[in-house]
Amino acid sequence: KWRINGHALPDSLVLEIFLRLPHDAVLRAGQTCRQWLAVSRDEFLWRELFYSYYRIPRCVPRHPAAVSWYREFKRLFDCIPCVEVQTLREHSDQVLHLAFSHRGHRFSSCSKDCTVKLWDTERPDGNISLVHSSSMRQFNWGYTQFSQFNADDSLLLVSGVYLGPHHSSSGEIAVISLENYTLLSRVRNKPYDVFGCWLNETHLISGNLHWIGNMTSCSVLWLNKAFQDIESENVNVVKRLFKIQNINASTIRTVMVAHCRRHDNPDLLLDYEAQSQARRQKGLQQQQHQPLLFDLGTSGSEEEDEEEDEEDERQREAKSRSITSARIPQPTISGLEHVLHVSWMELGIETQVAQMMGRLHTKAPDPSFNEPSEPSEGEDKTYLLFTTGSLTYSPHQIGIKLIKPDQMTTSGPVLGEERSSEEFFDSLDHVIDIHGHIIGMGLSPDHRYLYVNSRAWPAGCVISDPMAPPPIAEEIDLHVIDLKSLREERRSLRAHRAFTPNDECFFIFLDVSRDFVASGAEDKHGYIWDRHYNICLARLAHDDVVNSVAFSPADQELLLSASDDSTIKVWRSPRMVRLAQAPARPPRPRSLLPSWLSRNKNSSSAGSVNGKP
Repeated sequence: KWRINGHALPDSLVLEIFLRLPHDAVLRAGQTCRQWLAVSRDEFLWRELFYSYYRIPRCVPRHPAAVSWYREFKRLFDCIPCVEVQTLREHSDQVLHLAFSHRGHRFSSCSKDCTVKLWDTERPDGNISLVHSSSMRQFNWGYTQFSQFNADDSLLLVSGVYLGPHHSSSGEIAVISLENYTLLSRVRNKPYDVFGCWLNETHLISGNLHWIGNMTSCSVLWLNKAFQDIESENVNVVKRLFKIQNINASTIRTVMVAHCRRHDNPDLLLDYEAQSQARRQKGLQQQQHQPLLFDLGTSGSEEEDEEEDEEDERQREAKSRSITSARIPQPTISGLEHVLHVSWMELGIETQVAQMMGRLHTKAPDPSFNEPSEPSEGEDKTYLLFTTGSLTYSPHQIGIKLIKPDQMTTSGPVLGEERSSEEFFDSLDHVIDIHGHIIGMGLSPDHRYLYVNSRAWPAGCVISDPMAPPPIAEEIDLHVIDLKSLREERRSLRAHRAFTPNDECFFIFLDVSRDFVASGAEDKHGYIWDRHYNICLARLAHDDVVNSVAFSPADQELLLSASDDSTIKVWRSPRMVRLAQAPARPPRPRSLLPSWLSRNKNSSSAGSVNGKP
């Protein structure tokens, strides 16, 4: 122990020394004596270590749920799922997508081997095991590309791509019972990178595409009952939700539903000023009694479409453009050769005519979209989110459409009965332009924030030819959009990369937990960021492109990653690995105080008997 003239160093001098040491040296020094232990837990010390180690700007406040700088440092250092604990090799081809059940007890995986597999995460030994595998080749699928559990984890939606011509864009959605793994229904889905999604426990959304001209089309979004084969004779099992005009060879893709129920009490506010206001409103005394977020000590399409002859169908599909999809190289610009036979002047005229028709024959936006919702209403608004575009065929915009309560069931009037005969199309309630090629989207668990993977276009670029989109950056930007204010929050996250050219771009799935966001990348790594501090915390290595990542909703310290190397890797936090490897401790008495008092009392009694005081 350091001394000056035989006396221990003052705390202030020890603190100055500790400020010049790395964090691990400070922790080791704290084991030397009581004085150093006390100084090694100093809040000012760990505040300085925190900002310098993680390279966070000083203007960024501490996480609103953190109780100390030391605990916050430990959370980011020890609770990130970055330790590989298991590699699953049951797939025989590229693994494209992963999805957890809402309870976190199961997850599903989709692959180019055309199977969907179900896995168990609750084995006593902590390992993950395969419980079921279904091949979809019997339904003429080329591969499975996406899956999603319904709200009560009783059904699984599986989206796939049909075998067909090189430029085919047709797919299908299957619904599988998780009670006995039987197939309940199949729904056509076109283009296949609509993917599909659950609206509620019993209804799912699919898409269909109708070409009107060389570069003008119409996307119809359908609401489908999951139990079609059982109930089709008695009740409606399908209803058109929306019919939206597309121009410049763009289409609607990547649909997802946001149930924005808890806007007034989100898991995490990304606006730092809003965080400060929330803290001031709660008051210091109330905040001291708030529960902690972190505990580091414990663990269908219409009939006429079906009747199209095969040649006409192929001609329509040949008009499909380069479509973004999950690690699936898409038709390049050569797939639009039919357009080259039409003069650019004619194409420009077609776009102008389509825009004019859209203005004349599109239903007005929903007036209730921008109306503030009252907290007393309980459920807030339900949005349908999807990628689209207006300038070129590459998806560069996020479309938002409000879904009303009476639209969430297949009963009632079908699309068109509530509008005039002149209103062919539905308008988008809101559009957010990302100014780049969108290659992935994910919602935060509370549905407050939408995270978007995008490869940016050059600043100031002008698109004069919709068939020649601008070049895209290799860097992937991760944008964050607040679904309450409908604006982008903060600067975008950047660390991961993609190299596929813009005419062959594919999907990179991402996932969001309470505190983290993760994404795959083409540089053979997955990445993890902290949502509050906006920093990259970990890189997860694979042998090929990482297509998908998924956090367990029951434990964000468990993460999965899927890759073109045909494997699924399981990642856990250093803290969880350490706890799993620790030997079991013998049981201890509930309280040591009663036994000590009893022992003391007995010894005193014995002393009195022997005549001792």
